[in-house]
Amino acid sequence: MKIAPNTVVAMNYQLRVGEEDEVIDESSDGQFFFLVGHENIVPGLESELLDLVKGDKRVISVSPEQGYGVRDESKVIALPRTALPKDFVVEIGLPLELEDQQGNAFPVWIAGTHDSDVVLDGNHPLADETLHFTIEVMDVRAASEEELTHGHVHGPGGHHH
Repeated sequence: MKIAPNTVVAMNYQLRVGEEDEVIDESSDGQFFFLVGHENIVPGLESELLDLVKGDKRVISVSPEQGYGVRDESKVIALPRTALPKDFVVEIGLPLELEDQQGNAFPVWIAGTHDSDVVLDGNHPLADETLHFTIEVMDVRAASEEELTHGHVHGPGGHHH
């Protein structure tokens, strides 16, 4: 079976970034699963995987525009420390989830501190990075109706309710 929208893929991968080609993430046990066409992985990687089959191996580079985006300085904000719980420990790189005025959740990362403020960055930590994936397709199967309805993989290796 070929990788196509609404299929479930099991994949091994290694992700490298930066001039030093640093490995920042990997999965080599065949237990990384995702549902194609449901925004489970970055779009540039997903599009390059289409039509591959079990056993295929590739090296795939994904531009920032098709990965985690181009850095946008307007997404960097300073939040007064007093807006955080009194016992909150500020840890650089810690992900947080904020809500906008409409109640929509969005992720931010603690980027630093300045005077009495905590600097939050709404850019993904890998914004502006070209992503270099080495992948091996371990399995491809049709998604179940429940997986399609929920938009993610269920069962072994996937999400459990």
